[in-house]
Amino acid sequence: MKKTDFYYDLPQELIAQDPLLDRSASRLLVLDKETGVIEHHHFRDILNYLKPTDCLVLNDTKVIPARLIGNKVGTEGKVEILLLKRKSDCVWETLVKPGKKAKIGSRISFGDGILIGEVIDIVEEGNRLIKFEYEGIFEEILDSLGQMPLPPYITHQLEDKNRYQTVYATHSGSAAAPTAGLHFTPELLQAVEDKGVKIAKVTLHVGLGTFRPVKEDDVLAHHMHSEFYHIDEEACQKINETKKAGGRIICVGTTSCRTVEAAAREDGYLEAKSGWTEIFIYPGYKFKVLDGLITNFHLPESTLIMLVSALAGREHILNAYEEAVKEKYRFFSFGDAMLIL
Repeated sequence: MKKTDFYYDLPQELIAQDPLLDRSASRLLVLDKETGVIEHHHFRDILNYLKPTDCLVLNDTKVIPARLIGNKVGTEGKVEILLLKRKSDCVWETLVKPGKKAKIGSRISFGDGILIGEVIDIVEEGNRLIKFEYEGIFEEILDSLGQMPLPPYITHQLEDKNRYQTVYATHSGSAAAPTAGLHFTPELLQAVEDKGVKIAKVTLHVGLGTFRPVKEDDVLAHHMHSEFYHIDEEACQKINETKKAGGRIICVGTTSCRTVEAAAREDGYLEAKSGWTEIFIYPGYKFKVLDGLITNFHLPESTLIMLVSALAGREHILNAYEEAVKEKYRFFSFGDAMLIL
């Protein structure tokens, strides 16, 4: 299986640079995973495809403003860091640009010294461990100094930080948003519940590895980044009850999908648990929990387009993407959505 098997041609102008004012006004391409038949709708029409016997699985992670811009102490040199993983109260694994300015012992000042970071180690893939010094509450300082870590293909400045959060974001820890959930409004979620659909919330803190390209030509040689997840008893109960009754489990986003599939037993049922997952889903994978998926359109040759191809088949997916390009859908994080059933 070659990464080029998952290539499609995308005109640059179809990459959405800004979110729509009305979250649920985005377009929705509906794909029948068995037949490949495609329908075109708007996201709010999702209600017509959900049944009272379904369970919708949401990822309630919250993006932290993880992008910090500072100066190397004693120089004029600008340094940008991206917080990736919290290792302890004051120590984070980070991505630093430019890396040559971040040798062990380097000190970086943010917000005129409100926050000071010292590089204490260089780890896998050149990431830096940085120990922070500050007075007060780290999260509050981060909120005032940090910027949202938008993907590299978004070049516009985000006016409202909350537009890169889902309306149900609760548990802080992500370096990227679970973007399929950005289309839901509180009103639409209420309508989903009013229809009798169960809503189960799980947590997976999305790592920046989600944007890392697959470098190896052979897909199976790709090593997935690890991400922390948590599923509580209430979510397990809703998902397990739905499965037992013969209902469908529909995940909102590839992150929710990876969470339930990573945590599932062989019989497809879940137990409450937390842990780290490096699950890599590509064609040939047999889904244990998921029946349907709400997702955005993904980058060519990415692990995420491989995941949706595992669900609906590579030919159906590439055909749907070709149709989306022809119909001028908006692509990637702030773009339109796809429902695979």
